[in-house]
Amino acid sequence: MPPAAPLHVDLACIGSGPAGQKAAIQAAKAGFHAVVIEREPHVGGACVLSGTIPSKALREQALRYRRMHGCASSLAVRLEGDAPLAALLEGVGAVIGAQDRLFQAQLARNHVDLVRGRAALRDAHGVEVERLDGSRVLIGARAVLLAPGSRPRHIAAIEVDHEHILDSDSVLSLPYLPRSMIVLGSGVIACEYASIFAALGCAVTLIDKAPEPLGFLDPSLRAGFLAGFRGMGGSYRGGAEVQGAHFDGFSQVEVTLGGGERLRADIVLAAFGRVANVEGLGLERVGLALSARGHIPVDARLATRVPGIYAAGDAIGPPALACAAVDQGRRAALAAFGLPPPPPTALVPTGVYTIPEIACVGATRAEAEAAGIEVIVGTADFGEVARAHIAGEPFGFLSLVCERSSLRLLGVQVLGEGAADLVHLGQAAIAAGAGASTFIEQIANFPTMTEAYRIAAFEVLKRQALSAADAQATPAASAA
Repeated sequence: MPPAAPLHVDLACIGSGPAGQKAAIQAAKAGFHAVVIEREPHVGGACVLSGTIPSKALREQALRYRRMHGCASSLAVRLEGDAPLAALLEGVGAVIGAQDRLFQAQLARNHVDLVRGRAALRDAHGVEVERLDGSRVLIGARAVLLAPGSRPRHIAAIEVDHEHILDSDSVLSLPYLPRSMIVLGSGVIACEYASIFAALGCAVTLIDKAPEPLGFLDPSLRAGFLAGFRGMGGSYRGGAEVQGAHFDGFSQVEVTLGGGERLRADIVLAAFGRVANVEGLGLERVGLALSARGHIPVDARLATRVPGIYAAGDAIGPPALACAAVDQGRRAALAAFGLPPPPPTALVPTGVYTIPEIACVGATRAEAEAAGIEVIVGTADFGEVARAHIAGEPFGFLSLVCERSSLRLLGVQVLGEGAADLVHLGQAAIAAGAGASTFIEQIANFPTMTEAYRIAAFEVLKRQALSAADAQATPAASAA
Protein backbone atom coordinates (compact mmCIF):
# COMPACT_ATOMS: atom_id res chain seq x y z
CA MET A 1 0.00 0.00 0.00
CA PRO A 2 1.55 3.36 -0.99
CA PRO A 3 2.35 5.80 1.79
CA ALA A 4 -0.06 8.60 2.61
CA ALA A 5 0.88 12.20 2.00
CA PRO A 6 3.90 13.10 4.15
CA LEU A 7 3.33 14.84 7.45
CA HIS A 8 5.83 17.58 8.29
CA VAL A 9 6.48 18.44 11.94
CA ASP A 10 9.15 19.97 14.10
CA LEU A 11 9.55 17.02 16.51
CA ALA A 12 8.65 13.35 15.97
CA CYS A 13 8.63 11.29 19.19
CA ILE A 14 8.76 7.51 18.78
CA GLY A 15 7.04 6.13 21.87
CA SER A 16 4.31 7.59 24.10
CA GLY A 17 5.82 6.68 27.46
CA PRO A 18 6.91 9.32 29.98
CA ALA A 19 9.85 10.52 27.84
CA GLY A 20 8.12 10.76 24.47
CA GLN A 21 4.90 12.17 25.81
CA LYS A 22 6.51 14.92 27.88
CA ALA A 23 9.00 15.79 25.13
CA ALA A 24 6.16 16.38 22.68
CA ILE A 25 4.23 18.52 25.15
CA GLN A 26 7.35 20.55 25.98
CA ALA A 27 7.94 21.18 22.29
CA ALA A 28 4.31 22.19 21.80
CA LYS A 29 4.42 24.61 24.71
CA ALA A 30 7.47 26.21 23.12
CA GLY A 31 5.49 26.79 19.94
CA PHE A 32 6.61 23.82 17.86
CA HIS A 33 4.53 21.18 16.08
CA ALA A 34 5.08 17.73 17.60
CA VAL A 35 3.82 14.25 16.90
CA VAL A 36 3.84 11.13 19.09
CA ILE A 37 3.99 7.70 17.45
CA GLU A 38 2.71 4.72 19.46
CA ARG A 39 2.32 1.08 18.40
CA GLU A 40 0.39 -0.09 21.49
CA PRO A 41 -3.38 0.41 22.02
CA HIS A 42 -2.84 2.69 25.03
CA VAL A 43 -0.88 5.91 25.41
CA GLY A 44 1.70 5.81 28.17
CA GLY A 45 3.93 2.91 27.19
CA ALA A 46 4.78 -0.06 29.39
CA CYS A 47 4.58 2.26 32.41
CA VAL A 48 0.79 2.33 32.07
CA LEU A 49 -0.03 -0.85 30.21
CA SER A 50 2.07 -3.60 31.79
CA GLY A 51 4.46 -2.14 34.34
CA THR A 52 4.14 0.62 36.90
CA ILE A 53 0.38 1.10 37.10
CA PRO A 54 -0.86 -2.53 37.19
CA SER A 55 1.98 -3.80 39.40
CA LYS A 56 1.43 -1.04 41.94
CA ALA A 57 -2.30 -1.77 41.90
CA LEU A 58 -1.55 -5.39 42.82
CA ARG A 59 0.79 -4.12 45.52
CA GLU A 60 -1.99 -2.04 47.03
CA GLN A 61 -4.21 -5.12 47.21
CA ALA A 62 -1.38 -7.05 48.87
CA LEU A 63 -1.02 -4.30 51.48
CA ARG A 64 -4.77 -4.31 52.17
CA TYR A 65 -4.76 -8.08 52.58
CA ARG A 66 -1.76 -7.99 54.89
CA ARG A 67 -3.35 -5.33 57.06
CA MET A 68 -6.67 -7.15 57.27
CA HIS A 69 -4.88 -10.38 58.05
CA GLY A 70 -3.19 -8.65 60.96
CA CYS A 71 -6.45 -7.32 62.42
CA ALA A 72 -8.43 -8.90 65.22
CA SER A 73 -9.64 -12.44 64.60
CA SER A 74 -13.16 -11.22 63.89
CA LEU A 75 -11.84 -9.32 60.87
CA ALA A 76 -9.18 -11.77 59.76
CA VAL A 77 -9.27 -12.91 56.17
CA ARG A 78 -7.55 -15.67 54.30
CA LEU A 79 -6.79 -16.01 50.61
CA GLU A 80 -7.08 -19.52 49.25
CA GLY A 81 -4.23 -20.88 47.16
CA ASP A 82 -6.42 -20.88 44.07
CA ALA A 83 -7.87 -17.40 44.54
CA PRO A 84 -8.42 -15.70 41.14
CA LEU A 85 -5.71 -13.10 40.58
CA ALA A 86 -8.19 -11.13 38.48
CA ALA A 87 -10.13 -10.40 41.68
CA LEU A 88 -7.03 -8.77 43.15
CA LEU A 89 -6.55 -6.73 39.98
CA GLU A 90 -10.17 -5.60 39.82
CA GLY A 91 -10.28 -1.97 38.80
CA VAL A 92 -6.83 -1.94 37.18
CA GLY A 93 -8.39 -1.80 33.73
CA ALA A 94 -10.30 1.29 34.79
CA VAL A 95 -7.09 2.92 36.05
CA ILE A 96 -5.29 2.12 32.80
CA GLY A 97 -8.24 3.47 30.81
CA ALA A 98 -8.32 6.65 32.88
CA GLN A 99 -4.57 7.21 32.36
CA ASP A 100 -4.95 6.59 28.63
CA ARG A 101 -7.77 9.15 28.39
CA LEU A 102 -5.80 11.64 30.49
CA PHE A 103 -2.68 11.35 28.35
CA GLN A 104 -4.63 11.58 25.09
CA ALA A 105 -6.41 14.66 26.40
CA GLN A 106 -3.08 16.24 27.35
CA LEU A 107 -1.71 15.63 23.87
CA ALA A 108 -4.85 17.00 22.23
CA ARG A 109 -4.93 20.03 24.52
CA ASN A 110 -1.38 20.89 23.46
CA HIS A 111 -2.14 20.21 19.76
CA VAL A 112 0.21 17.23 19.61
CA ASP A 113 -0.69 14.73 16.90
CA LEU A 114 -0.98 11.05 17.84
CA VAL A 115 -0.14 8.53 15.12
CA ARG A 116 -0.75 4.80 15.73
CA GLY A 117 1.64 2.26 14.26
CA ARG A 118 5.22 0.95 14.16
CA ALA A 119 7.85 3.57 13.45
CA ALA A 120 11.25 3.24 11.80
CA LEU A 121 13.82 5.82 10.79
CA ARG A 122 14.25 6.43 7.07
CA ASP A 123 17.00 8.97 7.66
CA ALA A 124 18.00 11.53 10.30
CA HIS A 125 14.90 13.63 9.62
CA GLY A 126 12.38 11.12 8.35
CA VAL A 127 10.22 8.47 10.00
CA GLU A 128 8.01 5.88 8.33
CA VAL A 129 5.02 4.57 10.29
CA GLU A 130 3.28 1.33 9.38
CA ARG A 131 -0.32 1.33 10.59
CA LEU A 132 -2.28 -1.73 11.71
CA ASP A 133 -4.16 -1.79 8.40
CA GLY A 134 -0.90 -1.97 6.47
CA SER A 135 -0.95 1.64 5.28
CA ARG A 136 2.13 3.79 5.73
CA VAL A 137 2.66 7.36 6.82
CA LEU A 138 5.83 9.32 6.15
CA ILE A 139 6.77 11.95 8.70
CA GLY A 140 9.41 14.57 8.06
CA ALA A 141 10.81 16.22 11.19
CA ARG A 142 13.42 18.79 12.14
CA ALA A 143 14.28 16.53 15.08
CA VAL A 144 13.46 12.97 16.14
CA LEU A 145 13.29 11.66 19.69
CA LEU A 146 13.77 7.92 20.21
CA ALA A 147 11.84 6.86 23.30
CA PRO A 148 10.75 3.30 22.51
CA GLY A 149 10.82 2.05 26.09
CA SER A 150 11.81 -1.47 27.14
CA ARG A 151 10.56 -5.02 27.65
CA PRO A 152 11.47 -7.89 30.00
CA ARG A 153 14.92 -9.35 29.46
CA HIS A 154 15.03 -13.07 28.65
CA ILE A 155 18.06 -15.36 28.91
CA ALA A 156 18.82 -18.51 26.92
CA ALA A 157 18.85 -20.84 29.94
CA ILE A 158 15.26 -19.98 30.94
CA GLU A 159 12.51 -20.47 28.37
CA VAL A 160 9.60 -18.21 29.28
CA ASP A 161 6.34 -19.85 28.20
CA HIS A 162 4.08 -17.22 29.84
CA GLU A 163 2.07 -19.99 31.50
CA HIS A 164 4.30 -21.74 34.00
CA ILE A 165 7.50 -19.70 33.57
CA LEU A 166 6.56 -16.03 33.42
CA ASP A 167 8.19 -12.65 32.93
CA SER A 168 7.21 -9.34 34.49
CA ASP A 169 4.61 -8.70 31.76
CA SER A 170 2.85 -12.06 31.84
CA VAL A 171 2.89 -12.48 35.64
CA LEU A 172 -0.13 -10.20 35.87
CA SER A 173 -2.04 -12.57 33.59
CA LEU A 174 -1.93 -15.44 36.08
CA PRO A 175 -5.40 -16.96 36.39
CA TYR A 176 -4.93 -17.86 40.06
CA LEU A 177 -2.79 -16.87 42.99
CA PRO A 178 -0.10 -19.57 43.24
CA ARG A 179 0.68 -21.34 46.50
CA SER A 180 4.42 -21.21 45.80
CA MET A 181 6.66 -19.15 43.56
CA ILE A 182 10.34 -18.98 42.68
CA VAL A 183 11.56 -15.58 41.53
CA LEU A 184 14.81 -15.51 39.56
CA GLY A 185 16.73 -12.26 39.97
CA SER A 186 17.60 -9.79 42.70
CA GLY A 187 16.89 -6.42 41.11
CA VAL A 188 14.02 -4.00 41.57
CA ILE A 189 11.40 -5.91 39.56
CA ALA A 190 12.32 -9.27 41.10
CA CYS A 191 12.15 -7.92 44.65
CA GLU A 192 8.94 -5.97 44.08
CA TYR A 193 7.04 -9.00 42.81
CA ALA A 194 8.64 -11.38 45.31
CA SER A 195 7.51 -9.24 48.24
CA ILE A 196 4.04 -8.60 46.77
CA PHE A 197 3.29 -12.31 46.37
CA ALA A 198 4.80 -13.06 49.79
CA ALA A 199 2.44 -10.49 51.34
CA LEU A 200 -0.45 -12.30 49.62
CA GLY A 201 0.49 -15.48 51.44
CA CYS A 202 2.43 -17.16 48.65
CA ALA A 203 5.57 -19.12 49.64
CA VAL A 204 8.23 -17.19 47.71
CA THR A 205 11.89 -18.04 47.18
CA LEU A 206 14.07 -15.34 45.62
CA ILE A 207 17.17 -16.73 43.89
CA ASP A 208 20.20 -14.96 42.43
CA LYS A 209 23.97 -15.18 42.23
CA ALA A 210 24.32 -11.88 44.12
CA PRO A 211 24.99 -12.29 47.86
CA GLU A 212 22.17 -9.84 48.67
CA PRO A 213 19.24 -8.43 46.69
CA LEU A 214 19.13 -4.78 45.57
CA GLY A 215 22.89 -4.48 45.65
CA PHE A 216 22.89 -0.86 44.47
CA LEU A 217 21.22 0.32 47.69
CA ASP A 218 22.70 1.32 51.04
CA PRO A 219 23.38 -1.77 53.22
CA SER A 220 20.82 -0.63 55.82
CA LEU A 221 18.08 -0.57 53.17
CA ARG A 222 19.07 -3.99 51.85
CA ALA A 223 19.03 -5.43 55.37
CA GLY A 224 15.67 -3.82 56.09
CA PHE A 225 14.13 -5.25 52.94
CA LEU A 226 15.39 -8.74 53.72
CA ALA A 227 14.07 -8.52 57.28
CA GLY A 228 10.63 -7.50 56.04
CA PHE A 229 10.61 -10.09 53.26
CA ARG A 230 11.61 -12.89 55.60
CA GLY A 231 9.04 -11.69 58.12
CA MET A 232 6.36 -12.42 55.50
CA GLY A 233 7.73 -15.94 55.01
CA GLY A 234 9.93 -15.22 51.99
CA SER A 235 13.44 -16.59 51.62
CA TYR A 236 16.50 -15.45 49.66
CA ARG A 237 19.05 -17.80 48.13
CA GLY A 238 22.14 -15.76 47.31
CA GLY A 239 25.23 -17.00 45.51
CA ALA A 240 23.12 -19.42 43.48
CA GLU A 241 23.69 -20.08 39.80
CA VAL A 242 20.50 -21.04 37.95
CA GLN A 243 21.13 -23.72 35.31
CA GLY A 244 17.60 -24.05 33.98
CA ALA A 245 13.87 -24.35 34.64
CA HIS A 246 11.17 -26.54 33.14
CA PHE A 247 7.53 -27.46 33.76
CA ASP A 248 7.15 -31.06 34.94
CA GLY A 249 4.09 -31.56 32.75
CA PHE A 250 1.77 -31.93 35.70
CA SER A 251 1.64 -29.17 38.31
CA GLN A 252 5.00 -27.60 39.12
CA VAL A 253 8.11 -26.02 37.67
CA GLU A 254 11.51 -27.42 38.57
CA VAL A 255 14.49 -25.07 38.84
CA THR A 256 17.98 -26.55 38.65
CA LEU A 257 20.81 -24.78 40.46
CA GLY A 258 24.56 -25.19 40.10
CA GLY A 259 25.69 -28.36 41.81
CA GLY A 260 22.54 -30.17 40.75
CA GLU A 261 20.21 -28.92 43.49
CA ARG A 262 16.57 -28.80 42.40
CA LEU A 263 13.77 -26.60 43.73
CA ARG A 264 10.09 -26.82 42.82
CA ALA A 265 7.25 -24.29 42.82
CA ASP A 266 3.87 -23.72 41.19
CA ILE A 267 5.18 -20.77 39.20
CA VAL A 268 8.58 -19.35 38.24
CA LEU A 269 9.01 -15.64 37.55
CA ALA A 270 12.09 -14.77 35.48
CA ALA A 271 12.92 -11.19 36.43
CA PHE A 272 16.28 -10.38 34.86
CA GLY A 273 15.65 -6.69 34.28
CA ARG A 274 14.61 -5.07 31.03
CA VAL A 275 16.05 -4.55 27.56
CA ALA A 276 15.56 -1.56 25.26
CA ASN A 277 13.02 -1.82 22.41
CA VAL A 278 15.50 -0.86 19.70
CA GLU A 279 14.79 -3.59 17.13
CA GLY A 280 13.11 -2.34 13.97
CA LEU A 281 13.84 1.33 14.62
CA GLY A 282 16.08 1.58 11.56
CA LEU A 283 19.12 2.66 13.56
CA GLU A 284 21.42 1.06 10.99
CA ARG A 285 20.05 3.36 8.30
CA VAL A 286 21.44 6.40 10.08
CA GLY A 287 24.62 4.73 11.33
CA LEU A 288 23.58 4.76 14.98
CA ALA A 289 25.32 1.96 16.92
CA LEU A 290 24.27 0.68 20.34
CA SER A 291 26.41 0.52 23.46
CA ALA A 292 27.79 -2.79 24.73
CA ARG A 293 24.71 -3.08 26.96
CA GLY A 294 22.28 -2.52 24.10
CA HIS A 295 21.45 1.12 24.88
CA ILE A 296 21.37 4.19 22.63
CA PRO A 297 24.37 6.37 23.55
CA VAL A 298 23.60 10.05 24.21
CA ASP A 299 25.50 13.06 25.50
CA ALA A 300 24.51 15.42 28.31
CA ARG A 301 21.96 17.07 26.00
CA LEU A 302 20.31 13.69 25.22
CA ALA A 303 21.67 13.99 21.66
CA THR A 304 22.92 10.92 19.81
CA ARG A 305 25.97 10.98 17.54
CA VAL A 306 23.61 11.60 14.60
CA PRO A 307 22.67 15.31 14.35
CA GLY A 308 18.94 15.84 14.79
CA ILE A 309 18.29 12.55 16.60
CA TYR A 310 17.82 12.45 20.37
CA ALA A 311 16.97 9.64 22.77
CA ALA A 312 15.53 9.35 26.29
CA GLY A 313 13.97 6.94 28.76
CA ASP A 314 14.75 3.26 29.22
CA ALA A 315 16.39 3.10 25.79
CA ILE A 316 19.43 5.08 27.02
CA GLY A 317 19.95 2.97 30.13
CA PRO A 318 20.09 3.77 33.88
CA PRO A 319 18.43 5.07 35.93
CA ALA A 320 15.48 3.76 33.83
CA LEU A 321 12.94 5.47 36.06
CA ALA A 322 9.68 7.05 34.90
CA CYS A 323 10.46 10.26 36.81
CA ALA A 324 13.88 10.50 35.15
CA ALA A 325 12.37 9.80 31.73
CA VAL A 326 9.97 12.73 32.13
CA ASP A 327 12.90 15.07 32.81
CA GLN A 328 14.97 13.59 29.99
CA GLY A 329 12.15 14.04 27.50
CA ARG A 330 11.68 17.68 28.41
CA ARG A 331 15.42 18.38 28.22
CA ALA A 332 15.77 16.61 24.88
CA ALA A 333 12.95 18.68 23.38
CA LEU A 334 14.53 21.91 24.57
CA ALA A 335 17.94 20.85 23.27
CA ALA A 336 16.46 19.94 19.89
CA PHE A 337 15.41 23.56 19.32
CA GLY A 338 18.36 25.26 21.01
CA LEU A 339 16.33 26.38 24.01
CA PRO A 340 17.97 26.69 27.44
CA PRO A 341 17.37 23.65 29.66
CA PRO A 342 16.51 23.93 33.36
CA PRO A 343 19.48 23.87 35.74
CA PRO A 344 21.00 20.39 35.94
CA THR A 345 20.29 18.30 39.02
CA ALA A 346 21.76 15.08 40.34
CA LEU A 347 18.90 14.70 42.82
CA VAL A 348 16.95 11.94 41.14
CA PRO A 349 15.04 10.04 43.85
CA THR A 350 14.90 6.27 43.75
CA GLY A 351 11.66 4.56 44.74
CA VAL A 352 11.46 0.78 45.04
CA TYR A 353 7.89 -0.44 45.52
CA THR A 354 8.71 -3.54 47.47
CA ILE A 355 6.97 -4.46 50.72
CA PRO A 356 8.41 -2.75 52.73
CA GLU A 357 8.76 0.25 50.42
CA ILE A 358 12.20 1.79 49.86
CA ALA A 359 13.31 5.24 48.76
CA CYS A 360 16.51 7.25 48.79
CA VAL A 361 17.97 10.43 47.39
CA GLY A 362 21.36 12.10 47.56
CA ALA A 363 24.50 10.53 49.01
CA THR A 364 24.83 7.48 51.24
CA ARG A 365 27.32 7.39 54.08
CA ALA A 366 29.72 5.34 51.95
CA GLU A 367 29.46 7.72 48.98
CA ALA A 368 30.02 10.80 51.12
CA GLU A 369 33.02 9.28 52.90
CA ALA A 370 34.47 8.13 49.57
CA ALA A 371 34.33 11.80 48.52
CA GLY A 372 36.32 12.76 51.61
CA ILE A 373 33.39 14.17 53.59
CA GLU A 374 33.05 13.33 57.28
CA VAL A 375 29.44 12.61 58.07
CA ILE A 376 26.99 12.04 60.90
CA VAL A 377 24.02 9.75 60.33
CA GLY A 378 20.88 10.15 62.39
CA THR A 379 18.15 7.52 62.20
CA ALA A 380 14.51 7.52 63.30
CA ASP A 381 12.88 4.16 63.88
CA PHE A 382 9.26 4.19 62.69
CA GLY A 383 8.41 2.51 65.98
CA GLU A 384 8.91 6.00 67.50
CA VAL A 385 6.45 7.65 65.09
CA ALA A 386 2.83 7.82 66.22
CA ARG A 387 1.39 7.94 62.70
CA ALA A 388 3.19 4.70 61.80
CA HIS A 389 1.40 2.90 64.65
CA ILE A 390 -1.94 4.44 63.70
CA ALA A 391 -1.47 3.23 60.12
CA GLY A 392 -0.44 -0.20 61.33
CA GLU A 393 2.99 0.16 59.69
CA PRO A 394 5.54 0.64 62.51
CA PHE A 395 8.28 -1.30 60.68
CA GLY A 396 10.92 0.87 59.04
CA PHE A 397 13.23 3.81 59.51
CA LEU A 398 14.41 7.13 58.08
CA SER A 399 18.09 8.11 58.04
CA LEU A 400 19.65 11.52 57.45
CA VAL A 401 23.23 11.70 56.18
CA CYS A 402 24.71 15.06 57.21
CA GLU A 403 28.10 16.72 56.81
CA ARG A 404 29.76 16.58 60.22
CA SER A 405 31.09 20.14 60.27
CA SER A 406 28.00 22.00 59.05
CA LEU A 407 25.20 19.43 59.51
CA ARG A 408 24.22 20.16 55.90
CA LEU A 409 21.93 17.42 54.63
CA LEU A 410 23.58 15.23 51.98
CA GLY A 411 21.29 12.24 51.67
CA VAL A 412 18.15 10.51 52.89
CA GLN A 413 17.29 6.81 53.06
CA VAL A 414 13.80 5.59 53.96
CA LEU A 415 12.44 2.08 54.47
CA GLY A 416 8.77 1.53 55.24
CA GLU A 417 5.32 2.23 53.91
CA GLY A 418 5.09 5.64 52.23
CA ALA A 419 8.85 5.88 51.73
CA ALA A 420 8.56 6.98 48.09
CA ASP A 421 6.48 10.00 49.16
CA LEU A 422 8.35 10.74 52.36
CA VAL A 423 11.74 11.03 50.63
CA HIS A 424 10.71 14.14 48.71
CA LEU A 425 10.90 16.40 51.76
CA GLY A 426 14.52 15.40 52.14
CA GLN A 427 15.09 15.95 48.43
CA ALA A 428 13.82 19.52 48.71
CA ALA A 429 15.96 20.12 51.80
CA ILE A 430 19.10 18.88 50.04
CA ALA A 431 18.36 21.07 47.02
CA ALA A 432 17.96 24.09 49.33
CA GLY A 433 21.21 23.39 51.17
CA ALA A 434 19.33 22.96 54.46
CA GLY A 435 20.81 21.45 57.60
CA ALA A 436 19.47 18.99 60.13
CA SER A 437 18.21 21.77 62.39
CA THR A 438 15.68 22.78 59.69
CA PHE A 439 13.55 19.77 60.58
CA ILE A 440 13.55 20.80 64.23
CA GLU A 441 12.89 24.50 63.77
CA GLN A 442 9.99 24.08 61.32
CA ILE A 443 6.55 23.07 62.61
CA ALA A 444 4.96 20.01 61.01
CA ASN A 445 1.50 18.54 61.42
CA PHE A 446 1.06 15.87 64.07
CA PRO A 447 0.62 12.99 63.75
CA THR A 448 2.36 12.54 60.41
CA MET A 449 5.20 10.44 59.12
CA THR A 450 7.16 13.67 58.72
CA GLU A 451 7.86 13.41 62.44
CA ALA A 452 10.56 10.90 61.48
CA TYR A 453 12.63 13.75 60.04
CA ARG A 454 12.50 15.59 63.37
CA ILE A 455 13.46 12.49 65.34
CA ALA A 456 16.37 11.74 62.99
CA ALA A 457 17.52 15.37 63.13
CA PHE A 458 17.62 15.28 66.93
CA GLU A 459 19.74 12.13 66.64
CA VAL A 460 22.15 13.99 64.35
CA LEU A 461 22.49 16.85 66.86
CA LYS A 462 22.96 14.36 69.68
CA ARG A 463 25.74 12.58 67.81
CA GLN A 464 27.40 15.90 66.98
CA ALA A 465 27.36 16.91 70.66
CA LEU A 466 28.81 13.56 71.74
CA SER A 467 31.50 13.85 69.07
CA ALA A 468 32.41 17.35 70.26
CA ALA A 469 32.55 16.19 73.88
CA ASP A 470 34.82 13.30 72.93
CA ALA A 471 37.10 15.68 71.02
CA GLN A 472 37.38 17.97 74.08
CA ALA A 473 38.04 15.08 76.43
CA THR A 474 40.82 13.59 74.32
CA PRO A 475 43.37 16.45 74.76
CA ALA A 476 42.67 16.57 78.50
CA ALA A 477 43.24 12.83 78.79
CA SER A 478 46.48 13.14 76.82
CA ALA A 479 47.75 15.95 79.11
CA ALA A 480 47.02 13.91 82.18
